Amino acid sequence: MSFKKLSIFILFFSFSAFSDSPKDFKGAWGTKEKEALDALKLKGNLKRGFTIYDEICANCHQPEGWGDPAGNFPQLAGQHSTVVIKQIADIRAGNRDNPTMYPFANPTALKEQTDDLFDEPISGAQTLADVAAYIQTLKMSMKTKKGDGKDLKHGAKLYKNNCVKCHGDHGEGMADKYYPVIASQNYDYLMRQFKWIKAGKRRNANPDMIKQIKGFSEKDMKAVLDYVSRQKK
Repeated sequence: MSFKKLSIFILFFSFSAFSDSPKDFKGAWGTKEKEALDALKLKGNLKRGFTIYDEICANCHQPEGWGDPAGNFPQLAGQHSTVVIKQIADIRAGNRDNPTMYPFANPTALKEQTDDLFDEPISGAQTLADVAAYIQTLKMSMKTKKGDGKDLKHGAKLYKNNCVKCHGDHGEGMADKYYPVIASQNYDYLMRQFKWIKAGKRRNANPDMIKQIKGFSEKDMKAVLDYVSRQKK
C-alpha cells in the first residue's frame, strides 16, 4: 500500500445514497465544519465510493465492512452516511480524540491523497460523500462478536427503557439526527465506546446519552450491549 493510500485509510476510519434529509449540525452535539456540511448536501457517487473504500479502508474494516472480531475496527457496513460524515468532521474539529488521524484529518491533505485514485480531482467534501454513500449500501453481518448471553432479558428491558427513543426498536439509529446504527455491532467495540462515553472520555458524545447512562452498573452495561450486539437492523 502506498503512503498516500495509507494516509487516506488513516484519515477515514480508525473508529450512504443521500436519500436522508439531514438537519444542520448545531450546538455541542454537532459541528459547523464546512466540508462536512457541504458533504451532507452532495449526492454520493457509489462507484467512486467503492474505489476509495476498496483501496483504503477494506484492509482493516474488511471488504464487506464487517470490521474485525477483536473489535479494534468496528463494523461499518450499513452505517448511516450522515453518521460517517459527522464522525470524521468531529475528529477534524478536535471533538473526538483519535491521535492517529490528526495529521491527516484536514480537507487539503484529503484532496491531495485521493488525487491518484481518479482521472480527475474531486473535492474533499465529495470524497466524504462518496465513501459514506458506499458504506451505507454494504450489508451488515450478524456474525460479529456477542456477549455471554446470560442476561439478555435484563438487557432488553434496559434497552427499551433507555435506548429506543434515539437508537430505534432494533438499533437502527436515526440518520437525520446522526444517531448511529448500533445493531449487530461488535460487542467489545460497543463496550469500549460505552465506557468512554460514560467516563467522559469521548468528547463528541451526545449529552443526553451521558445523562441517560450515568447510573448504569457494569452488569447493566454487559447486559444491554450484549442485547444490542444481537439485534438486526
